[in-house]
Amino acid sequence: MCHPSWGRARAAAQRLDDLALLRRVRDRIDREHAQPLDVEALARGVNMSAGHLSRQFRLAYGESPYAYLMKRRIERATALLRHGDLSVTEVCFTVGCASLTTFSTRFTELVGMPPSAYRRQMASGTAEMPGFRGFTAPALMP
Repeated sequence: MCHPSWGRARAAAQRLDDLALLRRVRDRIDREHAQPLDVEALARGVNMSAGHLSRQFRLAYGESPYAYLMKRRIERATALLRHGDLSVTEVCFTVGCASLTTFSTRFTELVGMPPSAYRRQMASGTAEMPGFRGFTAPALMP
């Protein structure tokens, strides 16, 4: 029979291994946000099931992998809308969204206004840049 502390040590080691894998997933999302990514592909990349990845990612980062991916895409979209010549549709596809409706809905939820209104406001230069609703920057990992 194993000593009870061995089980706790093994669980702690597994948690650290999972955190390292989750960090790899998060880093992949940051790098490849414009690519077609889904939870199944992300999970395959770290040899986890999609359900386990989603649960563990939410526990570690407070949101699902999909929500994190969409935040990265919307962050990039705000920069393109502020400084680029691309239309809203072009920005949508450039940041990796496949649906203009989903992109506009999520943009509005996170930024507080539709992408076209954001572009007009930024072009006028008279208004303060709106912030993301409920957005917190990812914690820096040592």
